[in-house]
Amino acid sequence: MSGIQKRLITAIDTADFSSARELAAAVTPHSGLIKLGLEFFLRNGPQGLTVAGRAPVFLDLKLHDIPNTVAGAVRALLPLGVRMLTVHAGGGAAMVAAAREAAEPAGATRPLVLAVTVLTSLDAAALQSTGVDGAVSAQVLRLGRLALDAGADGLVCSAHEIAALRDAFGGRPILVVPGIRPEGSAVGDQARVMTPQAAVQAGADYIVVGRPITGAGDPGFAAAGIAAAIA
Repeated sequence: MSGIQKRLITAIDTADFSSARELAAAVTPHSGLIKLGLEFFLRNGPQGLTVAGRAPVFLDLKLHDIPNTVAGAVRALLPLGVRMLTVHAGGGAAMVAAAREAAEPAGATRPLVLAVTVLTSLDAAALQSTGVDGAVSAQVLRLGRLALDAGADGLVCSAHEIAALRDAFGGRPILVVPGIRPEGSAVGDQARVMTPQAAVQAGADYIVVGRPITGAGDPGFAAAGIAAAIA
């Protein structure tokens, strides 16, 4: 694992700076990282990362372009000091390798490069509509192997693929798992979900939780409850 002991990553799912800062302050005591995504970054730019305060940032931009462009994007992000960043494994081995190589000059403080396998919003039928036949798990394993062989530090996957990835790769990759929903929570636009406890028991290093925390009446209390459940 990466040295951060709290397994909960809270996804700040708003583009509003003031709201994001309040949410981050409330959940930071219970979260290993604060996740900021594409919508927030496009609205607020690099300076927006200050909403996290001193908390480590997981910058989830899911970079996907030709290798040279992705490498340039990673180099541009290095001064921000983020702890994790994402690329799409579907961009190919050369692209993932370029991202990892571009991160190396930051040395011990470089961001961990995580490769997104199959989005948790996709089920088998949705994946097939994109031209990929077969089980979701087979595609996750295929892309996971490609990304890890190219130098990715870990993978972003749904909880339903954790066991297969651990069987294939053991404890080597960091597994970051979105699509987490506590018992009784609305599934929303997620297709492959699991509870926090089940995901950690299955072998997740980190779980990513957004709306069940940020949409709660007391986000800090909600984050504390999930953190305690998986401790």
